[in-house]
Amino acid sequence: MLHWVYWLVAVAVAVAAVAGEASRGGAQVITYDGRSLIIDGHRKILFSGSIHYPRSTPQMWPSLIAKAKEGGVDVIQTYVFWNRHEPQPGQYDFSGRYDLVKFIKEIQAQGLYACLRIGPFIESEWSYGGLPFWLHDVPGIVYRTDNEPFKFYMQNFTTKIVNLMKSEGLYASQGGPIILSQIENEYQNIEAAFKEKGPSYVQWAAKMAVDLQTGVPWVMCKQSDAPDPVINTCNGMRCGQTFTGPNSPNKPSMWTENWTSFYEVFGGETYLRSAEDIAFHVALFIARNGSYVNYYMYHGGTNFGRTSSAYIKTSYYDQAPLDEYGLVRQPKWGHLKELHAAIAFCSTPLLNGVQSNTSLGQLQEAYVFQEKTGGCAAFLINNDEGISTVLFQNVSFELPPRSISILSDCKNVIFNTAKVNAGYNERITISSQSFDAIDGWEEFKDTIPTFLDTSLKSNEILEHMNMTKDESDYLWYTFRFQPNSSCTKPMLHIESLAHAVHAFVDNIYLGTTHGSHDIKDFFFKSPVLLNNELNNISILSVMAGLPDSGAFLESRFAGLTRVEIQCTEKEIYDFANYTWGYQVGLLGEKLQIYKEENLSNVEWRKTEISSDQPLTWYKIVFNTPLGNDPVALNLSSMGKGEAWMNGQSIGRYWVSFHNTKGDPSQTLYHVPRAFLKTSENLLVLLEEAGGDPLHISLETISRIDLPEHVSYHHLPQSKVNNMYAQS
Repeated sequence: MLHWVYWLVAVAVAVAAVAGEASRGGAQVITYDGRSLIIDGHRKILFSGSIHYPRSTPQMWPSLIAKAKEGGVDVIQTYVFWNRHEPQPGQYDFSGRYDLVKFIKEIQAQGLYACLRIGPFIESEWSYGGLPFWLHDVPGIVYRTDNEPFKFYMQNFTTKIVNLMKSEGLYASQGGPIILSQIENEYQNIEAAFKEKGPSYVQWAAKMAVDLQTGVPWVMCKQSDAPDPVINTCNGMRCGQTFTGPNSPNKPSMWTENWTSFYEVFGGETYLRSAEDIAFHVALFIARNGSYVNYYMYHGGTNFGRTSSAYIKTSYYDQAPLDEYGLVRQPKWGHLKELHAAIAFCSTPLLNGVQSNTSLGQLQEAYVFQEKTGGCAAFLINNDEGISTVLFQNVSFELPPRSISILSDCKNVIFNTAKVNAGYNERITISSQSFDAIDGWEEFKDTIPTFLDTSLKSNEILEHMNMTKDESDYLWYTFRFQPNSSCTKPMLHIESLAHAVHAFVDNIYLGTTHGSHDIKDFFFKSPVLLNNELNNISILSVMAGLPDSGAFLESRFAGLTRVEIQCTEKEIYDFANYTWGYQVGLLGEKLQIYKEENLSNVEWRKTEISSDQPLTWYKIVFNTPLGNDPVALNLSSMGKGEAWMNGQSIGRYWVSFHNTKGDPSQTLYHVPRAFLKTSENLLVLLEEAGGDPLHISLETISRIDLPEHVSYHHLPQSKVNNMYAQS
């Protein structure tokens, strides 16, 4: 008992010392050697947590950072989101959720360090991987290779961010919190596709970054050929096993993405990764000379608006230690906090001792760090699925299945990855308001354009993204057609590489279908009723986010690929080379009727609910729930579309896309309190097809502690292993 108390006191002193160093305000010298980062001459083992500023609100940042700090996190790591900061060439936005300087200063105010992952390609399940779509129209451009147009704009934005940070004194070399920066992102995944231009691009990117003279080290993740002095780092779930190590003995072993869960898609199931599994792999990485571990994500947050990439849910990494709403998820948060404390308590021998490795059995081993002065720390590892008793330094230790015991003095166990002392909690929702009064709702049915309504014509089927320029999810494809009298049983056949389609003939809705994250192409087939005169065919192509990864992203194709009307097996009308009319977006989008000041731009009518009512806008006014608990919309009765609160989009919803168990992937959609007024809040929904707003409700979110006997259920190890194959 006395040993445990002494350990807690010592850890509190150590954590306070780290926080003091991060907030003292004086210029700091950040270097590294083969063991760790070195801050003002002192080696450091650092725990980091990813929190992305656009995926929450400025009002949430102080609480999120404070909870991370309380959880034993030393560093806040974030990407920089190019397409939000430079929506048009030379036009910059650093306001609101995109106030990067304010976010970094909040990290500094709370005494933590920062890691700035500039990229500026970031992937991150963010639309177009963070690249602004206007790059697509730059003549001769090829993304992320030794291509002069791309390098020009990449260097321009990277320099813009570095100079912004310098102007605010935010690098550690200036007394700020930023101790690391990242250039590029997992480039080795696609490097071979560019042949000899891949390695030369890596060399250029590294030199370009280093020449900006930030005074802090740069890293490249998943990049084994990262040129000196850039540090190559690991991403994945089990870097203690998979990382081949730094590409130089003078570089430390760093883990920039330890996935606390996994990204989730519409139509997919929730992935659960247990606190025990995360702790096991963190302890293993540290035992094998790791010195920096970042949790991706520590708080995932929300993909507001249209910011998520293809098929990605609006809720992002909700299973992180801090859930989507910023609430502490137990036992994940608490178990990792205890792990951080144990590592901090052992940090002196870990950083200065000599490492040795000893076998303790067929599936058991020990890593020992021994100082000349007598200090010692050990990791006893059991890779067996059963309990194992081992003999270490003439003392018997019982190791739980698949676990690591940390011995602070090579004698006393202060932490075991499989023994969870933190309590368990669960999230509860309480209905605050129901919107079941039909008199409260009004609706506007969007227009279905015909060929004559469109201003852009082409004699071929055009690519979706190049038309919309990421200004809308929607692109109308229209044409006119007069069949032969022999076409008595026409069938409309559509093939697409978008994400969904809605089909209309003479304003009559035929239906919808969609693809999935794993099945890129899909087809729609429906009988149609054609008259003997000209028929107007209108097809709405829908993207639920742009792609975020892969080589040659600028050449990616989306949208309709084939449209036919089949009369008989032999009589087929192919419209590949036909005169088409195009319209980008919906009328309601163009008129921005989700904003209060624009409501009068259309005629709203009392709602008449229909289960098959496509492209309908709904609006209602309500008062804010009392209290401070987070708020969410329960959209379980809706289909697919987007929701706005007081003019701000809370994201796409796709409740009608069920997973293999027949359940929606997401029904609750976060409404930040910062989006709400005290009264008369305007909720606007765009429903593509089939939703019923009368069963929407507003919920408040909280967490309650569970009794000690309630166990924590997570995926079986076989599914964990399947996910590891992707790391």
